[in-house]
Amino acid sequence: MTTDSPEQLLVEGLQELYYTEQQLVDALQNLADETSEENAKQAFSQHRDETREQIDRLEQVFERIGEQPQTREERVVDSLIDEHEQFAQENEGEVLDRYNIATGQKTEHYEIAAYGNLTSLAGKLGYDEASDLLEKTLREEEHALDELSQAGEQFDEQRVAGD
Repeated sequence: MTTDSPEQLLVEGLQELYYTEQQLVDALQNLADETSEENAKQAFSQHRDETREQIDRLEQVFERIGEQPQTREERVVDSLIDEHEQFAQENEGEVLDRYNIATGQKTEHYEIAAYGNLTSLAGKLGYDEASDLLEKTLREEEHALDELSQAGEQFDEQRVAGD
């Protein structure tokens, strides 16, 4: 991938996040459906609804920088989803619940890194409104990670430590 400018890097990063969020709406639904651990199930459902809002917010960001919303395939999210689907076909119960929590955490870490970088870049390029919108989503992603981390800790305390 050849990128000529920081502006193009911003646009391509936004396109990748736009793709990512669209893929995650369905993936989060699958995680919620597959997970029996109630705190994690609720976190996945809540974040799915939040992700829909984040897609709308990304469309606003594209508008603020004068670009049309477009997706750009992101292999990282595709790999996470593929890996999860394979694992879910071969496993169930508590093992799948804990794996789902870990998958959610991996995804949130990726999104936090991506949104953090684009928030900074948009601000440095003078797209203050776009940066503010991206910052809002970054905070939501950090909150989602915190919720999943707490669910994972509770899961481990209740199930793993109880063995």
